[in-house]
Amino acid sequence: MTTSTPTRGQVERTLAQRIQAMYRDQLGHQPTKVICQLSDQNVVVVMENSITQPEQLLAQTGHQELAQEVRSDLDDAIGPKLKALIEETLDVSVIEVLADTTLESGRTGFIAILTDSPTVRTPDSSKVRRKTSSDKTNTPKSA
Repeated sequence: MTTSTPTRGQVERTLAQRIQAMYRDQLGHQPTKVICQLSDQNVVVVMENSITQPEQLLAQTGHQELAQEVRSDLDDAIGPKLKALIEETLDVSVIEVLADTTLESGRTGFIAILTDSPTVRTPDSSKVRRKTSSDKTNTPKSA
């Protein structure tokens, strides 16, 4: 049985799904959208609706600073788990994970700095037929 190397898109989707599941399992809150983008030796992750109910309650009742502190502590606590998940999924070591959350928008962003570029397959372009000069489809019709 042979397993092929996944495409960049497949790796990004798998990573996004695993991150979303980790947040659900660890925080009891599932972000509505997780977008991952691989770029050379970086992974950029953007999560929509990442703020938990307790954080929302604190922010709505005038405790913005405390809500931001709680979020910062959560990011710090989940950082090592996120790092391990990225390393496992991409089979590449992570040097550092940078994170920030904006309570007003409910978005969280991560940038993971990798030691190497992950191995991904380029989608098979041999199935796409390119038009050549020998194609006669654009020959003008005579009147």
